[in-house]
Amino acid sequence: MDRATFESQKAFAGEKKPSMQRRCVDNDYTARRMYMVTMVTEGRKPLFGQVVGKSEAVEPSPEAPHIQLAPLGEAVAKIWQTIGSHHREMKVVALQMMPDHLHAILFVKERMEKPLGKVLLGVKQACNKAFRELMPVEFVAVAQQHAQQKRENGLLFAKGFNDQILLRDGQLERWMNYLKDNPRRLLMKRENPDLFKVQRGLTFAGLSFSAIGNRFLLERPVKIQVQCSRSISENDLQAKTNECLCAARQGAVLVSPAISQGEKAIMRAAFEEGLPLVYLQENGFTDLAKPGGMRMDACARGQLLILAPWEHHNEKVTIKRGQCLELNEMAKAICEG
Repeated sequence: MDRATFESQKAFAGEKKPSMQRRCVDNDYTARRMYMVTMVTEGRKPLFGQVVGKSEAVEPSPEAPHIQLAPLGEAVAKIWQTIGSHHREMKVVALQMMPDHLHAILFVKERMEKPLGKVLLGVKQACNKAFRELMPVEFVAVAQQHAQQKRENGLLFAKGFNDQILLRDGQLERWMNYLKDNPRRLLMKRENPDLFKVQRGLTFAGLSFSAIGNRFLLERPVKIQVQCSRSISENDLQAKTNECLCAARQGAVLVSPAISQGEKAIMRAAFEEGLPLVYLQENGFTDLAKPGGMRMDACARGQLLILAPWEHHNEKVTIKRGQCLELNEMAKAICEG
């Protein structure tokens, strides 16, 4: 990408709101751009296939991590790969199917008549048709009934989608690597339960932590800081909770030390729903530390990463205001890193 194009895209980008179902306020979604788009199946059902292979194997070995597509997955992949034949202004640069979601890198080569959201709505409708044709009648009927009862739900895909806009040099390469590495990361989590023991010297965004849990959550493209004023109103808290949960359902990782009551409420709601979280805590870990209760299960299934920037102490202490501010700054750095 030339410098002029880079600066033009940067000027248009604006700041995203903390919801993956909202579009970037200042972006022109008909203009020449590159995007990484993520869509998840309704209820995160693994309908597209299964990831097979061994995490340590590399191409061209048949054991290299890859997804073995089900008939529905093959049909959806074909629909996405042929977008360019219906919309000549758009090119699919890369597509990565996963059991319960997909990532696509799209290049809008010239101004479109319709915005990106309208184009992708048509893609979803085509995928819904394949869903009705290929899945058992009873399964489709239940999905349709569920979608009618809850307007926020879709049919095959959950409503909405996440888009990231190409803004920086090197970002496209990181996107491509992220898509390619998706199957390996999933197998790593399955094959290496020891990864969820205490890890020392985990570095990210120029910071160093001890950690328990799924460190691959730090590699997710979208991370959202959860921070609330202690005086937040009940209505504002409910709105912020809805935004955060909506984003996390689409694959974003929520990051917070959960200090204020509002932050605790949002993180608790996300935890109970099984959504991905990075939690920062003031006290560190002993060598044999294990997360307690339900947190242990959450770490084992890859939902949770607990980070501690400081050493462990046995005494019970009240967290200081300065530490609260530091933890919030760390959460911000992680989300921007």
